[in-house]
Amino acid sequence: MVYVHNDPTAQAGVLAIVMRERHRAASLTDWQNALKNHGYAVRQTDKGAYVTTLPHGVEVCRLPEGAAL
Repeated sequence: MVYVHNDPTAQAGVLAIVMRERHRAASLTDWQNALKNHGYAVRQTDKGAYVTTLPHGVEVCRLPEGAAL
């Protein structure tokens, strides 16, 4: 069982890392690799694109529109 607590401060910090890496990346593959180095991934769902943790895939926060895959 995985306990998930939605902490807005933590979510904002993770989103800042993800978006910073998105702006730095030259390609989608570069971005995905940079996220892996930080322990995150992006997963597309019916509700939109979400940042998830590696290796468990726990949803951390939703990506803003236009920032996803």
